[in-house]
Order: sequence, then C-alpha cells, then structure tokens
Amino acid sequence: MAIAKAERLMNLALCLLGTRRPLSKRELRESIEAYLEAGSDDSFNRMFERDKDDLRELGLVIETVENLDGDTGYLARRDSNRLPPITLDAEEAAALGLAAKVWQQARLAGAASGALQKLRAAGMPEAEDAYEVHSALEPRIPVHEAAFEPLMLACRDRRPVTFDYRKANSARAEQRQVEPWTLECWRGHWYLAGWDRERGAERVFRLSRITGKVRSRAGAFSAEVPDVVTVRETVESWAGETATRTARIRLRAGAGYPLRSRATAVRDRGDGWDELEIPYGHGLDAWLVEFGPDVVVEEPADLRADVVDRLRAVAKD
Repeated sequence: MAIAKAERLMNLALCLLGTRRPLSKRELRESIEAYLEAGSDDSFNRMFERDKDDLRELGLVIETVENLDGDTGYLARRDSNRLPPITLDAEEAAALGLAAKVWQQARLAGAASGALQKLRAAGMPEAEDAYEVHSALEPRIPVHEAAFEPLMLACRDRRPVTFDYRKANSARAEQRQVEPWTLECWRGHWYLAGWDRERGAERVFRLSRITGKVRSRAGAFSAEVPDVVTVRETVESWAGETATRTARIRLRAGAGYPLRSRATAVRDRGDGWDELEIPYGHGLDAWLVEFGPDVVVEEPADLRADVVDRLRAVAKD
C-alpha cells in the first residue's frame, strides 16, 4: 500500500508540474489510474485532498486557480518549485564526502553515494580526500544490530513498534511497546530513546539487547516527542555519560579495560586487584554486572546493593 500511495503521489506531482494551465479535479481523475479506480466521487475527493496536502507538506507549491466559469483548477509552476543553484566550496564538498563515508549500513551508504553523484553532476567540486591520501584511518559508525534499520525507519516515520528486550539483570526477554524517538551511538553501542507505553515513561534501550524482530504498529504516538537536544541528553544519561557521583571499585588485574579508561584514579593493591575511582551516572550497575567476578563495588553502598541485586536476579533465572 505504501508503494501504491508513493506512485499515486508521484503521478499527481508530474501532472501538476507538466501542465501549462490549471487542471480540474475531473481532468486529474481521468489522467491518473489510481483515481479512476476510486469507488465513488466521495472516495476520490478524500483521496485527492489527502494527496494534495501530502505533496504540499513535502514542499511542492500547488496553486489553486478559479476560472471564469467558477471551476477550480490546480497546477504547480516549475519556476515556483525549482531549487536554487547549489554552490559549495572545496571545504564544504570535503565535509560532505567525509560524511558519506561514515555509514557502513547498506541502505544509508547507497543513499549517501547517490546524493553525492547528483551533487557532482550539478557542479560540486571534487575535493581531495585527506583520509585516503594521507591516512590509513577511515571514519565509521558500526551498525551490527538487525534492529537498527527497522527502528531507524520507525523513528523517521513516527510509527510505534514492539520488540522483545532482555534487560541486563535478566536472562529472559520481555515484550516492549515503544514510541521510538531517536537512535544514538555512544561508546560503540547504539541506543533507542522513546516512550514506553506500558510503563508510561521515557526509556532508553540498548539495541544489542533487542531479541527477535522489530514489528511496526499502526496508530499515532500518544506522547509528545521531545526536541533533539533533550532526547540526546536522555540517552547520554541512561547510558552513564552524565557523571553525578564517584564510585570506588576493586578490579582484577589485567581485566576491565573499558572501566580503566574511565577511571580518574587507579591504585595497585598488590593482591592481584586494583582499586579504581570512576565518575558515573545512571546505568553503571548494569555495566558492572557485565564484568562478572572481575569487579567488586566498595562504595557507595547503594551502587553495591544494585549490582548484587542484578547478579542475584541473573543467578535465579
């Protein structure tokens, strides 16, 4: 159905752009097959009005003209719908080329490559690629999770989703009903921020803990979507990026290098363990559980209790 609607919108846009005079609803209905198949005049009128509104929302300037007989016609003048010339200097072209190489995910890579080809055909300067000429390094955003693409599309289209999610302290997955807001990459892991319908609150989900397929659901969002800045701060906070306290932990020597990279102080205890001080926010308890017996929390007491509770929950499952 989505493909049929896209084809119908494209045909309507071509008709409106290709005419030199306003076309009436009757003429448009006779020119577009999907409109001819409409069961009644009321069905056609509703379909046409929705399509016209969708095209205007996409940016097409559609004029409504009334002739001498009082009939209403529609057209989209080419001069009103022509983009201004795109002019980029060498540095801007280099930035676009670099951004196009960031994505490894196939769908995004194809779209980025196609956009660059169109810009170059329009006269965008060919910029020297510093990453190819002078360095073996190349920027990448890894996307290994199967849930990434359906969630990216659901965020774009504002569609609710359901998926099975395994929390860090549980061996079994639970179904979640989520209104997806945005995806954020933090420390090599992807997170989804959105509204959890069952819990009635915003939540953040790590994509690597989503099991099975992500399924789209019909209907509109029930909660207001925050602006981008607010959502990003939520993702960083739930992922532990926003440090509000300091924890003191014991870490087995030679283990836990991600924890060591965050430590503000490291002391060799001389018994095969090191003592670390780590600034942290929300979510450190779930992260510490992943290191199993190589980590022991010394303080604060509430963090220690949270880690113990998570370990017991995993052992029970």
